[in-house]
Amino acid sequence: MKIYILFGITFACGFFGNFISNANPLPYEAIFNFGDSTSDTGNAAFDHLNVMEKLIPYRSTYFKHPSGRQSNGRLIIDFIAEAYGLPFLPAYKNITKIPDDIKKGVNFAYAGSTALDVKYFSGISGVSAPKESLDVQFDWFKKLKPDLCKSKEECDSFFKKSLFIVGEIGGNDIFYHLSKTIKELREKVPLMVESIKNTTNALIEEGAVELVVPGNFPMGCNTDILSKKISQKKEDYDEFGCLIAYNTLIEYFNEQLKKSIETIKQKHPQAKIVYFDYYNDAKRLYQTPQQYGFISDKVEILKACCGGSGPYHHDEYWCGTPNTTVCSDPSKLINWDGPHFTEAAYKQIAKGLIEGPFAYPSLKPAPFKIA
Repeated sequence: MKIYILFGITFACGFFGNFISNANPLPYEAIFNFGDSTSDTGNAAFDHLNVMEKLIPYRSTYFKHPSGRQSNGRLIIDFIAEAYGLPFLPAYKNITKIPDDIKKGVNFAYAGSTALDVKYFSGISGVSAPKESLDVQFDWFKKLKPDLCKSKEECDSFFKKSLFIVGEIGGNDIFYHLSKTIKELREKVPLMVESIKNTTNALIEEGAVELVVPGNFPMGCNTDILSKKISQKKEDYDEFGCLIAYNTLIEYFNEQLKKSIETIKQKHPQAKIVYFDYYNDAKRLYQTPQQYGFISDKVEILKACCGGSGPYHHDEYWCGTPNTTVCSDPSKLINWDGPHFTEAAYKQIAKGLIEGPFAYPSLKPAPFKIA
């Protein structure tokens, strides 16, 4: 008798659990992400495993084991996945089981990657750009597509319920050209934007319906650029200590990107394209850091948590190597290692995207709060 009762309870729980699940499906069945180190969850680490395993600070806050992320914890893409009830996206190069591992999303982002093809960076002294640029990441997606769905109808149905995130990408294109003048960098912006537009169009032609195209961060506040472009002219900095010229460059990049999004919308009116305003989302952290739990000191807030020497605690030594130190509380600083944010900063940026007001238009309502 007890067996029958147990079976009945189990059946009922399973039935109603499925009923509830079907009645309240997740907003997105899967997320597919393209980008660089700000969203790479393991692709570059797969190719450089021996290096990443030794850099202990990079897993200090959340994962407590090598995670393939260039921060002390979770990235924006991790917080987005959590908010929508999805698992952390597996890195494309780490996929071992097909199709189980990929039905809820895949991350194609690769640290160091660029919007432009790698050939644009050949011959630049001291620069070794990886070959995994945005167009290569799109090729990975096309290669994986037959394992995601078998027919056009199946693909259209699946991708209609998925979210595609194209970027952030383009930051490295600027980093690799820091020897250039601002005027020369501006001349490269249309090429970078064209590449992002082409990939976005191509994804829509593959069946994507809802896509995110993020702008870029305020690079004039980036610790890596601040340490490499130190100026003795006070007028080169804004009231928060950020380099005006580089922030103005990113404003120009973002405006051109938004114009390209409008062009894509005209070509594909069936698609919903969301612009993530990374620039203003991140800039507010520097403007009123104490409001978001960071230290209020205007000098200290621009320093890297993990780094070497110099006015910004950042030099040629990579975080986690000899001659570097880690701050006592990473949650109090915005910058992690020079180029990248701390988990605490990524969390605040993600909240600004999911909870508003830095996504235009808004994504579907997230079933879970970012905590």
